[in-house]
Amino acid sequence: MIDHAIVPSRSLRARLLLFLLGAVVLFAAAQGVIAYRSALQQVDQMFDYQLQQMAASMGTGFVIGPGPGIPEVPQTDDDILIQIWGQDGAQVFRSPSSALPRMRALLGFSDLMANGRSYRVYTLQTPQQVIQIAQDRSARTARARALAARAALPVALFAPLLMLVVWWVVSRALAPVERMRAQVAARAAADLSPLSLTGLPSEVRPLVGELNALFGRVGQAFDAQKNFVADAAHELRTPLAALKLQAQALRRLPTSADGGTQEIAVTRLNQGIDRAVRLVEQLLSLARAEASGDVTALANGTKANRIDLGLVVRLAAADALPRAQNAGIALGLGDGAADPDNETGADVHKPIQVRGDAEALRALVANLLDNAIKYTPAPGQVEVDLSLDLNCAVLTVEDSGPGIAPAERGRVFDRFFRASDASASGSGLGLAIVKAIADRHGAALSLSESPSLGGLRVELRMATAPERLLS
Repeated sequence: MIDHAIVPSRSLRARLLLFLLGAVVLFAAAQGVIAYRSALQQVDQMFDYQLQQMAASMGTGFVIGPGPGIPEVPQTDDDILIQIWGQDGAQVFRSPSSALPRMRALLGFSDLMANGRSYRVYTLQTPQQVIQIAQDRSARTARARALAARAALPVALFAPLLMLVVWWVVSRALAPVERMRAQVAARAAADLSPLSLTGLPSEVRPLVGELNALFGRVGQAFDAQKNFVADAAHELRTPLAALKLQAQALRRLPTSADGGTQEIAVTRLNQGIDRAVRLVEQLLSLARAEASGDVTALANGTKANRIDLGLVVRLAAADALPRAQNAGIALGLGDGAADPDNETGADVHKPIQVRGDAEALRALVANLLDNAIKYTPAPGQVEVDLSLDLNCAVLTVEDSGPGIAPAERGRVFDRFFRASDASASGSGLGLAIVKAIADRHGAALSLSESPSLGGLRVELRMATAPERLLS
């Protein structure tokens, strides 16, 4: 397996330059080859045309006939050889040092080898004579290649210039990104202010916008963490101070004190320790519930498990039942939350399945039941029910307690807030934990007055898992 940590990663600029400059090189090479081959072909055709024109000019410019002397032949290059035959087939002209065989060639264009050299030959027959013009292939090819090289030369010259232009364009195009990188690199660790979008290309703006949104979320998380630490320190100071005073009071008891007095002091100390432990547990639960890493995953269901919400409610109710009995509270489950395997064996309800964290949802229900039991005077009643409303699971917890005033219902989800008429002691964290867990699961919470019991009614609405996940 390749360790990506040790594999050097090229920058976007290096990748663009590598791809674009590589494309320029390949294009220039292909264009040069095409231009060279095309020019070579055209030059070859031009030389053939030149041979035709020379033969045609000789056939019309003079006539070989009987009589003394040899006609004057136009001046040609050293690599061009000429032979002329008369009407009787006798050769009347031959270039000096000609290596061509003394025989008639095929009419038109042909190739022949003579003395180890290749020639391109054109033969023209007129009514008076036969004219044959040959050109040395090696000289012809050398000239053709020289002309073709000249045709491909501009491509070779402009390729480096085009590469410089590409380098300049890429550098200018990525300059805003480089400025943004330098701006972020120069920031202090606590600087989460939004990045400026001025001068950024449209392709980079969405990325910077998401970065600004991330900075905003991180800033909110930092602020919430600061507030949480400050509130936690404030709330822990009081019970710890009370524990210290109770321990000092227990220590000051005379050795002759009766057992009843010592038992009262020890009981108070244990109660104080229990409250401190409960407060610390709630603080830890709130810290876990407010962890933002899985908020999107649980809300969208991408990392959530499929769970039976009815089973979660029954487990939380079973944990709260001893506490309710000790407090003189009757804890009841509605048909939707009851065990489907009841005493008669009938299937009371179809399991309601949702996506989420089973332990977190169990903590949510446990805190709702704990609050209802704590603030309901004995003898009292707490009812838990679970129902299905279209594609939503609806969990309700109702009690016969004093309820919460409508003016304070919007604040009871804040950390460490307790209603002014609260009849029991507490830390004010229970409903804050419930709200944080509900938010993680994309659920909605509402508070109202219970129409049947007269106390508080808490309703939680949560989307059920799609049918395709239930198969």
